[in-house]
Amino acid sequence: MQRALFSRSALLAQQAAAALDGPLAARSAPLLLRLDRSMSSVSIPPPACMLRPLETPLRYLFGPGPSNVPPRILAAQGRPIIGHLHPEMYEIMNDIKRGIQYIFQTENNMTIAMSGSGHAAMECAVFNTVEPGESVLVGVNGIWGERVAEIAERMGANVHRMVKAPGGYFSNKEIEKAVEKHKPVLFFLTHGESSAGLCHPVDGIGDICRKHNCLFLVDTVASLGAAPIFMDKQNIDILYTGSQKALNAPPGTAPISFNDRACHKMFNRKTKPVSYLFDMTYLSNYWGCDGQPARLYHHTGPVSGFFALRESLAILAERGLEESWKKHKEVAAYLYRGLEDLGLKLFIPDRDLRLPSVTTIAIPEGYNWRELLAYIMKHHQMEMTGGLGPSMDMVMRIGLMGYNCEKTNADMALHALADALKNCKKSKA
Repeated sequence: MQRALFSRSALLAQQAAAALDGPLAARSAPLLLRLDRSMSSVSIPPPACMLRPLETPLRYLFGPGPSNVPPRILAAQGRPIIGHLHPEMYEIMNDIKRGIQYIFQTENNMTIAMSGSGHAAMECAVFNTVEPGESVLVGVNGIWGERVAEIAERMGANVHRMVKAPGGYFSNKEIEKAVEKHKPVLFFLTHGESSAGLCHPVDGIGDICRKHNCLFLVDTVASLGAAPIFMDKQNIDILYTGSQKALNAPPGTAPISFNDRACHKMFNRKTKPVSYLFDMTYLSNYWGCDGQPARLYHHTGPVSGFFALRESLAILAERGLEESWKKHKEVAAYLYRGLEDLGLKLFIPDRDLRLPSVTTIAIPEGYNWRELLAYIMKHHQMEMTGGLGPSMDMVMRIGLMGYNCEKTNADMALHALADALKNCKKSKA
């Protein structure tokens, strides 16, 4: 096949040369010879997979994210692309900024969307507000605290961990005691710990951080749009989320906001942030947040991703935050009842601490959770997942968020679970 390909290229070159005559043919001969040689020098043939059309299965994404994307957002992402520095693109970015201010409930000017997943916002927050050698306090009660601790250590921070088992939470008294002891410049907490299904209380923690001159960083990737959060009222200094969960956009963009306290810290550094891509000095200009008359090129943003994010923010604005919070709470309660009727045990015993968007159940006794999930995927084309990080082999996770947050989807998930429990082997132990 490869030899035939090369022969065809040579033949095409010969035919092109024959079509020319006179001086033009003489001038074109060297070019055609070079073309022939360049084509003939290819030694790796096109992979067979790239000669087939793209195919993707239709699946119900009832795990912790990403969630299924509504047709309206898919259509927005499919609009004709425009330049990332065009005036129309800046207007879309301005709309995104205002939409993020609404969903975060903040008036912060320094509000943008990262070109990347939630991890990009996570790293941006740490890289810009922490310098090597500074103290950082991290609440670890699942995988996201573990990630932030590692990120901070990699850039040279002096990291202190408050550790609880998955599903555990930190009292304000415990937090203040640790802040007093370690004197951190930054305290991190996950609002929606999706690996354990916990929605952590936030009230009063921002006040503690202000009292001790510490920035309060909160991860709401799994909770934003599903559980109430008020950045300004709760004195949260830095807040971020991801696009692919309750916001229902495809993965790849991550809203983040910094208040004045955080801006003062990150724009009065002694050293440059370790990342150029995530340097807020440049990103603030790219997003028109620095007061400068011109936006300068920093990187090529994900234009289609921003189209999708803008549409997802518009949908949430049309519905209203309060209505979205209410819907997630109602569907979660409906799912809880159905799970209990199946004899399954909810992993978070306190209903008020359960994350409405991601429900965790203890692995049914006698079952192999991997077999259950594989059966559900094979027979129902439905994704549910096991634990992650510290919660691995402890829980199974069901996510009903945003577009997927419907009682009919809860019924589908419950039916699939009942079917799996009936047909998967249970050990005698």
